[in-house]
Amino acid sequence: QVQLVESGGGSVQAGGSLRLSCAAAGYSTYNMYYMGWFRQDPGMEREAVAALAGRSGSIYYADSVKGRFTISQDNAKNTLYLQMTSLKPEDTAMYYCAADWRAYGGSWTDVSRYKYWGQGTQVTVSS
Repeated sequence: QVQLVESGGGSVQAGGSLRLSCAAAGYSTYNMYYMGWFRQDPGMEREAVAALAGRSGSIYYADSVKGRFTISQDNAKNTLYLQMTSLKPEDTAMYYCAADWRAYGGSWTDVSRYKYWGQGTQVTVSS
C-alpha cells in the first residue's frame, strides 16, 4: 500500500517562500512514472502545479508557477519537494501530493491518472 504524507504548508506573506515535502512509503519514488503536486481552492477544480517523471527526470510546471516553483525529489529519502518562492495570494490553496507508477493513463496534468494521493497541506499567502 502506497502512502503519501505532505508537510510544510503554512501562512506566509506575499513574496515569501515555503517548501512542501511529500514523504512516500510503500513504493520507491524513483520508480513512480509521475510524482506531482496539485492544488485546490474550495469550490474549484483541483489543478496541476508541477510534476516529475521519476525514471526520465522530466519536469513539468503549470504556466502560473514557472520561474517561481521548483519540484525535486530525493530518492534516498523517498521524498518529493516543492520549493515555492515569490508567493502570491492567488497561490493560496490546499496542496496535494500525487503519484502513479503506471506509464499509461493520461497527461501529468490529469487528476484521474494519479492512483495515490496525500491528505493535503494548506498554503495561505496574505497580501
